[in-house]
Amino acid sequence: MLTLYNTLTRKKESFAPLHPPLVGLYLCGPTVYNDAHLGNARGPIVFDVLTRYLRYRGFQVRYVRNITDVGHLVGDGDEGEDKLARAARAQKLEPMQVAQHYTVRYRQAMAALGCLPPDIEPQASGHITEQIALIEEIIQRGLAYEVNGSVYFDVPKYNAEGGEYGRLSGRVVEELLANTRAELAGQAEKRAPTDFALWKSAAPEHLMRWPSPWGEGFPGWHLECSAMSRKYLGAEFDIHGGGLDLMFPHHECEIAQNEASATPGTGARFWLHNNMLTVNGQKMSKSLGNFITLNEFFQGSSDALSQAYSPMTLRFFFLQAQYRSPIDLSDDALQAARKGYRKLMNGLRLLDSEKLKVKSEEAEIDEQKLVANSQQLNALAAKPFEFLDDDLNTPRALAALFDLLKRFNTLAATPAALAEVSPEAVAAAAATYRTVVVDILGLRDEPRASAEELLTLALGFYQEAKLEKAYDKVDQIRSALKTQGIVIKDTKTGVEWAYSEE
Repeated sequence: MLTLYNTLTRKKESFAPLHPPLVGLYLCGPTVYNDAHLGNARGPIVFDVLTRYLRYRGFQVRYVRNITDVGHLVGDGDEGEDKLARAARAQKLEPMQVAQHYTVRYRQAMAALGCLPPDIEPQASGHITEQIALIEEIIQRGLAYEVNGSVYFDVPKYNAEGGEYGRLSGRVVEELLANTRAELAGQAEKRAPTDFALWKSAAPEHLMRWPSPWGEGFPGWHLECSAMSRKYLGAEFDIHGGGLDLMFPHHECEIAQNEASATPGTGARFWLHNNMLTVNGQKMSKSLGNFITLNEFFQGSSDALSQAYSPMTLRFFFLQAQYRSPIDLSDDALQAARKGYRKLMNGLRLLDSEKLKVKSEEAEIDEQKLVANSQQLNALAAKPFEFLDDDLNTPRALAALFDLLKRFNTLAATPAALAEVSPEAVAAAAATYRTVVVDILGLRDEPRASAEELLTLALGFYQEAKLEKAYDKVDQIRSALKTQGIVIKDTKTGVEWAYSEE
């Protein structure tokens, strides 16, 4: 039975969907005003593995991950300029040009990291109608108010009527009030400092605006996820995911909005949060010079790291830590992750070889020993699932895979030992290894060498064979390259290659 840690209840709970076999899963996606950074990759990888595992377990998952292209203000609250609008002004572009550019780059990065695309990827700007309708529901229940064309959620009234603002994050409203200054820019029109914007009136210079019953404006950042999750998963669904940094205020506000709607409820039954990433023991920030985008990571252009690392190395690195634990990124940690990842890939190569197939001419085997050894192998193969069931404990699942691989290596190197295990048990364990590594953890083999470099090497061997008049090798190299669609041309200036036009 799969158990997941529910932030809302602060305990592990057995997971059972509301409407089996259907599972609704919502993940807060990026605000597309800039390239995604390393920290932005952890959540998608975690929830990609969860989605894969649920599907492996036979559930039909509807995975929704949004794109925020409006309403996320610089202060992450209700003050400052819209992050997307600010980027558009700086680049002298339309906001939607900026959004489209970084959305495409984000999707490319997620694909490189082995993340399956979500089933639905709604954009906030495409769901203004749903957001206005949700605001109207909250106003009708008396839990929001309009001031100068902006609409705010009334937190004190919500709590007075039985709401628990702060329940998810463990924040106490009285402490929030004591630590909040009402004179902050844009806050003076609120009735209470804890109130948050559902709709903001657009200043004349604001680039992104829509008509509404309260005048031209734009939606609040928190409102968007409530409206989109409800549209595609319903007022009550199974899992809502996101980074720990979104727990407050974003997810806290989502729950309040959901409970203040015409169909009250927390939204998701399970709220899951992945922990944060540090770089060389420090919080990632531009001021510290350790802010690394995914493209910089893949290309090796960051001063914070000594070299480029592949997408699968980063995916394996994140899987080495349980998703609720913090994780620190460094060259040493990444090089260790690369070794571990390559070890798993060598395991897949071993499975593709003939080394784990029992030879029919082996001597008679003790049946009792055969059964015992087969059961032992079956038990090793079951371990990764045991750990995945325990709140998606990927580091322990990886350790179990390495134990299984160690057994495979022993069997491959010792024919007598291999003969003492049933072929059925070996085949089943091999299938399990492949399923967990590839289908559930989403790790895939990456090309190790450049095609250009390999061609240069092959042409060097070709030239050496010609000089030595080893014409059988010359023909062999020509033939091998031709099967790959490459032809060799001997010219007056040397040897060249071209694509075959046959």
